[in-house]
Amino acid sequence: QVQLVESGGGEVQAGGSLRLSCAASRDIKSFNAMHWYRQAPGTQRESVATITNGGTTKYVDSVKGRFTISRDDAKNTVYLQMNSLKPEDTAVYYCAAVDFFATYWGQGTQVTVSS
Repeated sequence: QVQLVESGGGEVQAGGSLRLSCAASRDIKSFNAMHWYRQAPGTQRESVATITNGGTTKYVDSVKGRFTISRDDAKNTVYLQMNSLKPEDTAVYYCAAVDFFATYWGQGTQVTVSS
């Protein structure tokens, strides 16, 4: 059973920064890719950022230039550095890991950006 534990969420004013962490119970190199998703109330969960084992990254247009996904394989941890935060970034942020058999999800961490 894979466990993903997110941390680092909280409340911040617009323009501020937060760094989210996702610690995995398994070697993250065993996954095809690691992802960050978010879901705001009344909306569908959306993919925010992805990082592959090779280090290739991908971002949703709304966060490009502001968010950075990274990984520390030695710590089995993935990060999401979020800068220049906007009220519309307010959501529950989820870490996800994908292998050939399943997608695994963390419990989520709340990020609230006040104007």
